[in-house]
Amino acid sequence: MRCHYCDREATYEAEQGGVVVGLCESHFKQRVEELAESDELAELRDRIDVESSE
Repeated sequence: MRCHYCDREATYEAEQGGVVVGLCESHFKQRVEELAESDELAELRDRIDVESSE
């Protein structure tokens, strides 16, 4: 499988709803960094903290 963003061999593959997407090492790291800095992840962390204290 090839990377979704470039033509390199995919190192990681993710599947959701029957759709499989491949990412090379470089693009995987880039996406993880973007997600780590996202507001959505911060909101999810807050939600998990609230739910775990109940």
